[in-house]
Amino acid sequence: MSDILRKGDIGQAVADLQADLRRAGYAVARTSIYDDGTRDAVATLQAAAGLVVDGVYGPKSRAALANFDVSRMLRESDLIAAAERLGVPLASIKAVNEVESRGHGFLADGRPVILFERHVFWRQLAAHGVDPTRHAERPAILNRQRGGYAGGAAEYVRLASAMQIHAAAAQESASWGSFQVMGYHWNALGFADIESFVATQHRSEGDQLATFTAFVLADTALHRALKARKWAQFARLYNGPAYAENLYDTKLARAYARFAGETLEAAT
Repeated sequence: MSDILRKGDIGQAVADLQADLRRAGYAVARTSIYDDGTRDAVATLQAAAGLVVDGVYGPKSRAALANFDVSRMLRESDLIAAAERLGVPLASIKAVNEVESRGHGFLADGRPVILFERHVFWRQLAAHGVDPTRHAERPAILNRQRGGYAGGAAEYVRLASAMQIHAAAAQESASWGSFQVMGYHWNALGFADIESFVATQHRSEGDQLATFTAFVLADTALHRALKARKWAQFARLYNGPAYAENLYDTKLARAYARFAGETLEAAT
């Protein structure tokens, strides 16, 4: 079955989903078309599990349908709380979550998703009073240039190697969770120390979203762009100058329009 199924998809994977939904008690026809009825059934499943309600069937909805534990996954209530804290429509937060998050905050083994940045480690070591040139023979984890990524769980191998040099600087040099907030922001985001920041990222995707919310609140320009729905400016500030190449602003605008339309439709 495909990882993600949404309205308009057709084929055997959709037929299998419809059969699974029917076995779970949802009244959907097996048409092999991801139609309104299928979307509504998935949305009902998501709401019942407390997950983000978007009518899109992915790994989290699949886990809910299989009655697996989804307590650490992002919940609709988390998005509502973030929207209220930021003073923006729920559709804005759902758009940002869809486009800017990785879609999941944890690896299969339960650890938060991370990406270790060797060029940041060089800087953070210096900030902690450690001369990075003393460890320059380890370019995979310590380098003036970005790169050296291993991906997935292998990023923890790189992190562990860096922690042998300086634990705090290493953790500050990784981005954490669904929204990949860099660890070195811990002080600006109100955490007591980097260890508290990391512990929070381990708790749940809701905690990772709360960290992202604090990150937006700490950046006046970023927060202002989100409130005004100036998607190009928000994407530039959050993603850097490459945002246009990846069409982040266009994706955000389209996602917002879709979620805002669903909100209006649900209210009528």
